[in-house]
Amino acid sequence: MSENKTNNMTTTMEDNQLVITRTLNAPLELVYKVWTEAEHLQRWWGPKGFKINVFKFDLRPGGIFHYNMQTPDGHTMWGKFVYHEIEKQEKIVWINSFSDENGNTVRSPFSSTFPLEIMNTLTFAEQEGKTTITLKGGPINATEEELQFFVGMYESMKQGFTGTFDQLADYLEEVK
Repeated sequence: MSENKTNNMTTTMEDNQLVITRTLNAPLELVYKVWTEAEHLQRWWGPKGFKINVFKFDLRPGGIFHYNMQTPDGHTMWGKFVYHEIEKQEKIVWINSFSDENGNTVRSPFSSTFPLEIMNTLTFAEQEGKTTITLKGGPINATEEELQFFVGMYESMKQGFTGTFDQLADYLEEVK
């Protein structure tokens, strides 16, 4: 699939995984902090215009980030991360899914063929006071239909993550 570059960000689809690289004008220590502390994560994570409420945040292998997202028109969706690997200021690996208010994994509210679980690997690298993050995410335990649906959502996911990472960049400017 073609490569798209916007806002110091490159987005591609490689081997059925969404791959996003973004260079942020902030030091590694701060970028890692806003990914790993609930009070920061809730200020920028999620689609533009959505309000994030954190219900559980336990950053450790096996720990959970359980949250809901409220749309501007008041609709609520729940999500969760289940952390698998954390290497301070180097890498975070988690499974992301939609959930109910109790933290049970559920189907996406927008499609019954969106994969139940997405494995994400986020890496961090600092150079000259700027931090480059690379997010690789793709379905696990997915049917062929779910996999094809995920790949078909490339443009939508690219747009969504561009907005999310724009919010991250803006938030970093605020807290620097």
